[in-house]
Amino acid sequence: MAGCCNDNCSLDKLQERQRGTLLIVLGINAVMFCVIATAALYGKSTALLADSLDNLGDALTYALSLYAVSRGAAAKAKVALFKGGLIFLGALAVAAQIVYRLFVPSVPLFEVMGAFSLLGLAANGACLFLLTRHRHEDVNMASVWECSRNDIASNLSVFVAAGAVWLTGSNWPDIAVALGLVWLLLRSALRVMASARTELRAAV
Repeated sequence: MAGCCNDNCSLDKLQERQRGTLLIVLGINAVMFCVIATAALYGKSTALLADSLDNLGDALTYALSLYAVSRGAAAKAKVALFKGGLIFLGALAVAAQIVYRLFVPSVPLFEVMGAFSLLGLAANGACLFLLTRHRHEDVNMASVWECSRNDIASNLSVFVAAGAVWLTGSNWPDIAVALGLVWLLLRSALRVMASARTELRAAV
């Protein structure tokens, strides 16, 4: 009886830790989406806009993950599958912006790109640090960690693009990095959905 109680208490503590971490990273990403999206529109940077949409997708992902924390394996797998779909939609949104910039070209402000990519890197680095201890706990938290790791790559890519825009005076580095981010988002979406489907089959 005592062992059963201890098991339940351990599970409750684990779920409580997961909720606490998810609430923190949800708040960080919601704020960063507003800040970076505003900077992207002002700086006319497609790569930075892709970065902000990644933050928005993560905020939605963390909100869904909060719902899934106390649910069973099947529910967690379904939420992870939905999160993969959100990442996929984010990739399509960035691709649409790339097409727009090809027809309506403009040189982005490299100063804005560089400054806000570093700000995003600091915020997402904190999120990745908080989530790393949860990455092997279940498919729900593993998919969340995957999203956070993507953010680090996005921020670094945008920073490199800012330097290339400064050197060339062209918008092509911005578009090239945005294309790379589309590929990264699509790859991540497919990986998350494949893992979720495997977990769902096992749960059923």
